[in-house]
Amino acid sequence: MTPAPAAAPTAPPTRHTDPVTATETTEAGSVVAADRAPDRPALDLLVWDAPNIDMTLATVIGARPTAASRPRFDAIAAWFVGGAGEAGRGGADDVEACVFANVPPQHVTTLRGWVEALRSFGYSVFARPKSRPDDDIDQSMLDHIEVRANSHTLRRLVVFSGDGRNFAEPLEDLARSGTDVVVVAFSEVAGYAISSDLLHFVDIEDVPGAFAAPLDRVRLDSLPPDGAWLRPTKSLRDAAAAYSTRHP
Repeated sequence: MTPAPAAAPTAPPTRHTDPVTATETTEAGSVVAADRAPDRPALDLLVWDAPNIDMTLATVIGARPTAASRPRFDAIAAWFVGGAGEAGRGGADDVEACVFANVPPQHVTTLRGWVEALRSFGYSVFARPKSRPDDDIDQSMLDHIEVRANSHTLRRLVVFSGDGRNFAEPLEDLARSGTDVVVVAFSEVAGYAISSDLLHFVDIEDVPGAFAAPLDRVRLDSLPPDGAWLRPTKSLRDAAAAYSTRHP
């Protein structure tokens, strides 16, 4: 997906919405866009599933992500705002970007700098404690999308997540109601979006400037004509040893 050009200097400024507070609640049910009433500002909303993107990044590069291989949130913000177009000329009146993260107690100190960096780039951060391995933030993301679908005309929704189990159905419901829904993830793990007739898919590495250097991956959706070697992510000896341990 090619981002739309950034707003001209003379265009009305694109506003940022306030983050959802603890006092805002939603009713149970599927996420659907609100009626396009003229008194509701048009909103472009970005939601980022931090646990999922971090996990799938490790999967596609076959290693623990480092600072050099993690996405650049400033570049992604520029791409997202550029795609919002000009307010008053068919673009979004407001833009909002939110990162959702669960915070294990042992990582509170190390994650503080990351959270503050996100805030300095214009992102709201929803953080909740991760006290159990199965703690997730997907429902919090869906709740926030629902709040915005009812407070604004949700013009464009950009979801950074490869989790089709929790997002495929509600995102397709939104698309049917008229919202432009874009899923940004890695093509290796986002089959639900790639195969959907209602969702638009963008590989995160195709976002301009999203990574400081190309990731160590070969995408099956963009193989060179002469083919490519895909290196192993584990040594052959380690794989054989693991099998022998499981099957003595």
